[in-house]
Amino acid sequence: QVQLVESGGGLVQAGGSLRLSCAASGRTANTSVMGWFRQAPGKARLFVAGINWNGARIIYADSVKGRFTISRDNTKNTVYLQMNSLKPEDTAVYYCAATYNVLIITTPNYDSWGQGTQVTVSS
Repeated sequence: QVQLVESGGGLVQAGGSLRLSCAASGRTANTSVMGWFRQAPGKARLFVAGINWNGARIIYADSVKGRFTISRDNTKNTVYLQMNSLKPEDTAVYYCAATYNVLIITTPNYDSWGQGTQVTVSS
């Protein structure tokens, strides 16, 4: 129903910054929540941040609170994740996701997923 494409990943040193982008297409008008998840090798996919349709409600995982900022530009159908003060523990494939169900914001049960973008933080 909605197609998502992430970009902006790369290799940075600890303490550096990256901004991830997620471009959405298709039936996006009724998508209530956009989220970012990440998955490190051999580990589960974990919630990072979520934002509702107008940006009035934002949720962050405790591990990234104060360092990451999620935002969205509805005129461009794009969601962003600004990542500052990056740590080696942030190394993972980052996935953008969209859901029409506002009740599962922090769970991995979203309706649509992007292909992922690699973020690697060196120490």
